[in-house]
Amino acid sequence: MSILIVEDEPRVAKLLADYLQLAGYSTTVLHNGDDVLPWMDENSPELILLDLMLPGTVGEKLCLELRQRKHTMPIIMITAKVAEQDRILGLELGADDYMCKPLSPREVVARVKAALRRGEINSREADINDVQLDESCLQVSKGKDTVMLTSIEFQLMKTLVRHPRRIYSRVQLMECLYQDNRIVHDRTVDGHVKKLRAKLKALFGDQEVIQSVYGAGYRFHPLPADEA
Repeated sequence: MSILIVEDEPRVAKLLADYLQLAGYSTTVLHNGDDVLPWMDENSPELILLDLMLPGTVGEKLCLELRQRKHTMPIIMITAKVAEQDRILGLELGADDYMCKPLSPREVVARVKAALRRGEINSREADINDVQLDESCLQVSKGKDTVMLTSIEFQLMKTLVRHPRRIYSRVQLMECLYQDNRIVHDRTVDGHVKKLRAKLKALFGDQEVIQSVYGAGYRFHPLPADEA
């Protein structure tokens, strides 16, 4: 499995590459943000370790651009920025994990393994259920069938689908849907779920893939065809 390391500090980059290679991964190191997108046009790593404070294109912009170009591999951000708002921003831009410097190389390897495991599980779920999300046009597709969602409904669907079977509380979903800190009643989420369920019937029929978990919240729980 190949790992792309985007890190402008040569010592840190070499240390990470050495540990990852000892763990059985092949690595490529880039030191300048401007080199990343051209390299990605010709290569497909299984995971990217992405520093934020880079010469050239900064890490935040690279992460956003990679997701807009439909690159789905896990991205772990590595940075000296330790403020909570920086971590939240990184995750909202599409990162799967966030690590602060100084780094423990062994922890980096462990995080890489965990991210790749999650990616494999999510890929199997997508294959089983044939669910595709297209944020550019706010569409959800299953097989040949497609439904159009509102922006809020799409964000709700994307949040739930990202981690199948994970239970999200209403508060957690509100934080994902309304990032401008507006005051919204938590029961507003119920209304969005009701409308989303109605639209998803065109894809899943009577199979209720967005399930209510009493006293806890909601989860996306798709089932293989022979279990539906």
